[in-house]
Amino acid sequence: MKLTRDFLIGMVFAVVLSPLQAQTKTTGPSWVGSWAASQQLPEPQNSMPPEDLNDATLRQIVHLSVGGATLRVHLSNAFGFLPLHLTSVHIAKPLSPAAASIDPATDKALTFSGREDVIIPAGAEYISDPVSYPAPALSDLAVSIHFDLPPAEQSGHPGSRATSYLVHGDAVSAAELAGARKFDHWYQLAAIDIAAGPDAGAIVALGDSITDGHGATTNGNDRWTDVLAQRLQANAGTRNISVLNQGIGGNHLLTDGLGPNVLARFDRDVLAQTGVRWVIVLEGVNDIGGLTRLSDPPQADHEAFVRRILASYEQIIARAHAAHIQVIGATIMPYTDSGYYHPPASNEADRQAINAWIRAAGHFDAVVDFDRATADPKRPDHLNPAYDSGDHLHPSASGYRVMGEAVPLTLFAR
Repeated sequence: MKLTRDFLIGMVFAVVLSPLQAQTKTTGPSWVGSWAASQQLPEPQNSMPPEDLNDATLRQIVHLSVGGATLRVHLSNAFGFLPLHLTSVHIAKPLSPAAASIDPATDKALTFSGREDVIIPAGAEYISDPVSYPAPALSDLAVSIHFDLPPAEQSGHPGSRATSYLVHGDAVSAAELAGARKFDHWYQLAAIDIAAGPDAGAIVALGDSITDGHGATTNGNDRWTDVLAQRLQANAGTRNISVLNQGIGGNHLLTDGLGPNVLARFDRDVLAQTGVRWVIVLEGVNDIGGLTRLSDPPQADHEAFVRRILASYEQIIARAHAAHIQVIGATIMPYTDSGYYHPPASNEADRQAINAWIRAAGHFDAVVDFDRATADPKRPDHLNPAYDSGDHLHPSASGYRVMGEAVPLTLFAR
């Protein structure tokens, strides 16, 4: 048989590539995100003076969704413009979700490539080495970070709805943080992963302040995403499904608000999340309300605006599908009489048009109708008073419970 040049070259490539292909087979654990928070550059009123993070320990408490026996922690320097050095990072079980106290017997140091300190490059995220650490589902975890020098721009999540604690000195293992400064923000902490079985998967909740939990109870873990996580854990068929809250208060589809716009943060907050298989999209109220907040533009502007909103949804769907992620659209909830947006009739018509598109077949893979779940039956352009936090825009804890209960668990059946 005559061997052609192309055939011989192909055989050489096959011999060279085969060992490499064998080496790339996954032999380690399957990971899934159990907790996460969207990173942004904190606004001036939500950032700390740099001197506060000079030789300081920051203890932050997060609430996991799925549990497991091995975990790893993601630290963020996403908005820093210089490398960030952290001298030590410890985890422990807090005695309460609303206090800095930990059980010292559970304190454990994280490592990064075997070392206890880490240097995170500018604009980057860093993942700790896996650590054997039993972490039950729906439990709390304290993460204590020691800074020798402050970050060159903080990366964080202002809307934590959870209290963090700061003291000077290296107190990462301290059972108590006497005299700690308290604030309801997270800094430099991006996610917690759990080693799970191959059937585990994560749901990313992509949204604005309604997903972030404005109006929820501080340290109460009663956002709609928390309610959904509780329901998933209560159902034997979905206990391996986690919920990652990637809401940012004031977020927009079309422009930067508080934090980057949705398409600008989509890669980091959705595609890069560990084990993500579904994304629930609840975005748009800040765009719609902002259109008419100061004045009502001509009808042509409303029509062009709605087209841009729908095009943004199409971009989300296309990018998620390219990564084999199912996209669940959530209808935009009513907010007539909101003291912030004062929506006129034309604004309500935009909301109705957008919601009709979300509900229509052939767009999202599935729909969660938060609009119908939370609307006042007598005045469907208003939030139900029983679910209203009082500003006619954000739900109360009762409203968040109704939202969490409105998500069909059958969407996540395997």
